[in-house]
Amino acid sequence: MTIKLFASFQKGRFAVESRDYPPSTTVEDIVNDLHIPKVEIGVLLVNGRHVNLDHCPDGGDVLAIFPVIGGG
Repeated sequence: MTIKLFASFQKGRFAVESRDYPPSTTVEDIVNDLHIPKVEIGVLLVNGRHVNLDHCPDGGDVLAIFPVIGGG
């Protein structure tokens, strides 16, 4: 699986990385593995489609994780 992190989530981590996870792994498991606080997540996409934390991506999928964006 390819994981893409955006904006502040890249700091101390990576921009794009390939990782292997067991088939029953959820997006929440991956977020926890990356030590990303769930309250800071704005958008989760798998292959360009919005998903929830309980989604189980496939090995060839692309998971994109975007932080909450503030502004005024």
